[in-house]
Amino acid sequence: MKNVKRIGVNIDHVATLRNARGELHPDPLYAAKFVKKKGADSVTIHLREDRRHIKDLDAKKICSIKNLLVNLEISIKDEIVKNALKIKPNFICIVPENRQEITTEGGLNLEKNKRKIKYIIKLFKNKKIRTSLFVNPILKDILISKELGADCIEIHTGRFASLVKSKKKISKEFLRIKKCSELATKIGLEVHAGHGLDYKSTQYLCKIKEIKEFNIGHFIIGESIFDGFTKVIKKFRKIIKK
Repeated sequence: MKNVKRIGVNIDHVATLRNARGELHPDPLYAAKFVKKKGADSVTIHLREDRRHIKDLDAKKICSIKNLLVNLEISIKDEIVKNALKIKPNFICIVPENRQEITTEGGLNLEKNKRKIKYIIKLFKNKKIRTSLFVNPILKDILISKELGADCIEIHTGRFASLVKSKKKISKEFLRIKKCSELATKIGLEVHAGHGLDYKSTQYLCKIKEIKEFNIGHFIIGESIFDGFTKVIKKFRKIIKK
């Protein structure tokens, strides 16, 4: 059986660029349609508590696009959860959030927030919205994710990606991700991976057959400045199909 993998494109930083001038261009709505046309299987957007890039109206418009699968990243804050339930994305991924951070730093603290996360997952499942938890590559967190009722996990690949970029030994971190992916698949969780990924780190992780989806944003947006979305997405599609 062919090991089919998907590529999701995070377009948050299209909004970051727009917001830098406080104008309407570039438009995240247009970006969502464009990357789908160029080969993205889905689009990811993060509705942060401080609305530093994607705004509520962006999320509403993007989630209303027909035949576009949208993965909405959210924190566990009540106001954000309430808005996400109204927006009705295809998928949600619950992520940790700290206003002082530049980007998401690590996976969820599942032990600390068990009760609330379980409740949030139930809310979205009642709306038939696929749920995912952004977790560190720790076996215990995989088991807790299943216990809480998630459909999927997205493994935080930031440490692995950094090791690849700095040309350090990756075998230990690769094995952690592999073991977590195998366990998740065994207990019925679909496995996704994301954070800090580029061509090379994605190529390595494609060796893990249990990973079904890669969600990549910053590198795709940055590389597209030089090569364009079409070429960059095409290259990622080639990598995940090998």
